[in-house]
Amino acid sequence: MSLISELAKNAAIAAQTLSILDEARKNAVLGEMAARIRDNKAAIMEANQKDLAHAKEQGLSDAMMDRLTLNDERIEDMAQGIETVAELPDPVGAERSLGQRPNGLEISKMRVPLGVVCMIYEARPNVTADAGALCFKSGNAVILRGGKEALVSSMAIARLMQDVLKEHDLPEALVSVVPDPDRKHMMELMEQRDYIDVIIPRGGEGLINFVTDNSKVPVIQHFKGVCHLYVDKDADFVTAVKLLLNGKTQRTGVCNAIEGLVVHREIADQFLPIVAEALSRKGVKINACQRAAEHFEGCTVLADDEFGEEYLALEIAVRVVDDMPQALQHIRQFGSNHTEVICTRNEKTARLFQRAVDASVVMVNASSRFSDGSQLGLGAEIGIATTKLHAYGPMGLESLTTEKYLVNGTGQVRA
Repeated sequence: MSLISELAKNAAIAAQTLSILDEARKNAVLGEMAARIRDNKAAIMEANQKDLAHAKEQGLSDAMMDRLTLNDERIEDMAQGIETVAELPDPVGAERSLGQRPNGLEISKMRVPLGVVCMIYEARPNVTADAGALCFKSGNAVILRGGKEALVSSMAIARLMQDVLKEHDLPEALVSVVPDPDRKHMMELMEQRDYIDVIIPRGGEGLINFVTDNSKVPVIQHFKGVCHLYVDKDADFVTAVKLLLNGKTQRTGVCNAIEGLVVHREIADQFLPIVAEALSRKGVKINACQRAAEHFEGCTVLADDEFGEEYLALEIAVRVVDDMPQALQHIRQFGSNHTEVICTRNEKTARLFQRAVDASVVMVNASSRFSDGSQLGLGAEIGIATTKLHAYGPMGLESLTTEKYLVNGTGQVRA
């Protein structure tokens, strides 16, 4: 049996042990995992430095280097994320009644784990802790195939979690890391239909397209994050600038960063000079439509079909629109179903925007940077689904379960 087949089979067997594990014991294990990560910050950062040094030699982009980097704050965030997951209600076993049929059958549905989740990701060592915690609490085993950029960091984090599992007489295979980053192993993972129930890729559009095109296992997809801030004619300018700067410059190399600014024409002449000054102070490169370009010195003028870029850098596209219907059309054409934001003081306009926009998260007067599992109360996220099946948006515990039917009778037979 190959390395990958053995990993997958062991994960499937291990997942069975979680079906009878009660919530209190799960929470105790998670609490110790968080403590183990917190107590071993120095060792994790030492491992991360090895990954960073190798990544620098390989010439990784600034966005990838940012995702790869671990520090005190990010490691503490990992530990707190695990603790939050422990505090959340366990969805496994929850039942909902569908009522009684005329023949007396009682119909209900029960939440159950998916089984074995495989994560394929790039330079994101925090995924190891997030995915491990979420899958464990929701009753799933997880196989983690990180990119070579983050392998040393991921192995260090996973070992700490596995140590806790062993101490509780639980199989290490509940949290597995593929130890060899060779691409052939990724190909083999995508063929494990007998053992793996779902694959979740996290990374660049190229990785997600590759997994989607080649996997024989169902894939939950999130291709890219082209998020917009629409500044309505009834917007408060101070609020709008705050949302723009936080969304664009607080952290650029993430999928919930603002990549497009859309401005109503009635306020463009007053608002865009303020934007130009604010973005200039942050060193943001401007790409703009012809109408917006007059407010930005030295900007690149975009044709109407040249929007929709995921910059992942201090760079943004700006467009002036005639009205909200045109703003909605722009978002439909160039958005990625990830996160869209409106800034407005008009409640009716805000509600219409939230109903009309097709995105997994639609915000009113709040930064796009809150489109994150930990910020939305999920503790952490295992991924963001933008294709609606079987989840939409940041995926937490409930998204890692499905439902089965329970039918209770008193001897009924079908005529």
